Amino acid sequence: MSDPGILDPLTRWRLVLGEASDGACRAAGGNMSADAIAMDAALDWLYGRDEDGGDRNISRQGGRGASALTTPDWINDIHRLFPKETIERLERDAIENYAIEDIITNADVLARAEPNETLLKAVLRTKHLMSPDILVMARKLVQEVVRQLMEKLSRDMALAFSGVVDRRRHSRFKIASDLDFRRVVKDNLKHYDPEKRQLTVERLHFFARNQRHMKQWQIILLVDQSGSMLDSVIHSAVTAACLWALPGVKTHLVAFDTEIVDLTSDVDDPCELLMKVQLGGGTDIQRAVGYAAELITQPENAIVVMISDFYEGSSEAMLINRVAELTAQRTLVLGLAALDSAAEPAYSRETARKLVAAGAEVGAMTPGELAGWLAAKIGR
Repeated sequence: MSDPGILDPLTRWRLVLGEASDGACRAAGGNMSADAIAMDAALDWLYGRDEDGGDRNISRQGGRGASALTTPDWINDIHRLFPKETIERLERDAIENYAIEDIITNADVLARAEPNETLLKAVLRTKHLMSPDILVMARKLVQEVVRQLMEKLSRDMALAFSGVVDRRRHSRFKIASDLDFRRVVKDNLKHYDPEKRQLTVERLHFFARNQRHMKQWQIILLVDQSGSMLDSVIHSAVTAACLWALPGVKTHLVAFDTEIVDLTSDVDDPCELLMKVQLGGGTDIQRAVGYAAELITQPENAIVVMISDFYEGSSEAMLINRVAELTAQRTLVLGLAALDSAAEPAYSRETARKLVAAGAEVGAMTPGELAGWLAAKIGR
């Protein structure tokens, strides 16, 4: 999330005064960053309206894209760009002063909306503003998006946990991690073009997997529920539900900011789980890791997955010590800077480096990649 405190005074004045001050600000040496431009678009989308609430930006030419924003886009943008106090003011103004209802208060609009992740995130960010009848409609949207996500991930999960790779046999199932690279190259060498230095692959080959016989494993997902981690929260809920259905795996899901919320009892219902998540607040990762340590029954058969941006709001030293204690008892620790379909991380690399030194593995993964990682660790 962007911090307005890092904006220079000229940019702040430009955001306050709006587009009319462009010339004066540029003459004074002002140069807006990409985040500042996005802030300006979000503010103009809301406050650049006529007295009747209409969008005066609808015919704006050569602007910064404000007129292209939808209400869900705008909600997600302000949560990315502004601090909590500003977000609350913007949302209140949108509803009370400009009657921008859309997905927040209008059941007809919500009923017509196409379920997708953008809408899901907007609902989760504004559910506290919804009336009970609108919340019922929103829950149906959440259920549908979660169903779509689970349908895809459950297939990936089943394949990942279907067994260890058997390099003596091949399979018709196309799993990237099972690619028989040598055979692919060998069988397609006849299609190599030496002039273009290009190999055209017409046929792929994948190794088969042996049936997996697993002992009981304990997987503890610790999810940072700060606003910037919403994508990871969504996919963590879906991942936990898929893991819950696997034999030989006991799954825990714990959300945290400065407080700890154990959501394990709702893991089999990710929709209900997501509707209970309270986004925002500080970050106390070390406390969450301490809680996970108390849940572990057999250290050598436990995996702790920290899903966070690793910006520790409490004691970084305590966090590193707690992780070192877990790895010393042969518990596997994985730190994920992102868990979503894009896996594009924004995190504290310095803290991540210290976690690796303490014995953890750190990276960014899609849910399918996490399933493959877990399957590899459990099956070794």
